[in-house]
Amino acid sequence: MGSYLVPSKPHAVCIPYPAQGHVIPMLLVANLLHFKGFHITFVNTEYNHERLLKSRGPHALNGLPDFETYMTNGYLDTIIDWIPGMKNIRIRDLPSFVRTTDPNDIMLNFAATESERSAKASAIIVNTFDELEHDVVKALSSIFPKLYTTWPLHLLSTTSHKEPQCLQWLDSKEPKSVVYVNFGSITVMTANQLVEFAWGLANSKQPFFWIIRPDLVRGDSAVLPPEFTEETKERSLMASWCLQESVLNHTAIGGFLTHSGWNSTIESISSGVPMISWPFFAEQQTNCRFACTQWGIGMEIDNDVKRDEVEKLVRELMEGVKGMEMREKAMEFKKKAEEAAMLNGPSFVNLENLIKEVLL
Repeated sequence: MGSYLVPSKPHAVCIPYPAQGHVIPMLLVANLLHFKGFHITFVNTEYNHERLLKSRGPHALNGLPDFETYMTNGYLDTIIDWIPGMKNIRIRDLPSFVRTTDPNDIMLNFAATESERSAKASAIIVNTFDELEHDVVKALSSIFPKLYTTWPLHLLSTTSHKEPQCLQWLDSKEPKSVVYVNFGSITVMTANQLVEFAWGLANSKQPFFWIIRPDLVRGDSAVLPPEFTEETKERSLMASWCLQESVLNHTAIGGFLTHSGWNSTIESISSGVPMISWPFFAEQQTNCRFACTQWGIGMEIDNDVKRDEVEKLVRELMEGVKGMEMREKAMEFKKKAEEAAMLNGPSFVNLENLIKEVLL
């Protein structure tokens, strides 16, 4: 008769949606559970975003006759007052998948289907903390009783990393003096938008650390003008990747120019760093709206990027009164995030309850 081994640890299989913004928080959950004694199997696939890189860009309709749609006639500024937990939100602030005018849109129907399936879930884990999104968490909890907020508990299980070169560069800078620029792993822009951002940063005269992916520019390489490089070489650092959370927690960072992806937003909040937002798609417009209007820790750049506006907002963020006020509010949220992760804090208790009530 054969024998078998009884596993000594509970086993969790983690299967994220195959996009970087989903893989990262799932990895954090997996790390937390491993920290609590679980054996982890993490399932991942390559995420193909070629369709985004091959987009025709914002000027694809140039030369066609003028026309009016709900997307351009001011309708998107209509305020919606019936979504629980999201007071005074505009249609334009909703996730891009919801704002589509095509009822057969693949992502719209995918999101609707997954929302319906969520009702059957044993539990839902949300990477936020109660003090940040109290009204939203309360509204969701009335629909999903087994809802657990766990941010920023991953700090309990963070592993050490070799100090990258960028942190050594930041060590040489004054506290709160550097603008960190990163548009995430999927956002793409035109070559002209890249140049406008570049000269806006250059003209602001602020030191900056800019992450530029090779595929940041649609259908082309991300090449900056040599004049820009010469102008900023004494006060800038550019790279293709970094340990973002380590960068945001560095004392030299005074502001974050971001695409407002949720991972970037919550990491910036937990680090006490105010933001300038240039949302691209998905829920980034929603995150931007909350950061700018509800939490008071962000300012938004128009989609049609102009160097003068970039310069103005960067100067305000780093030197202005509004920037100072935003930094103070961001530090308040940082303190609340730290309190949530303390022993017997809300997120700590939620993790304990998740394991006891659902996973074991």
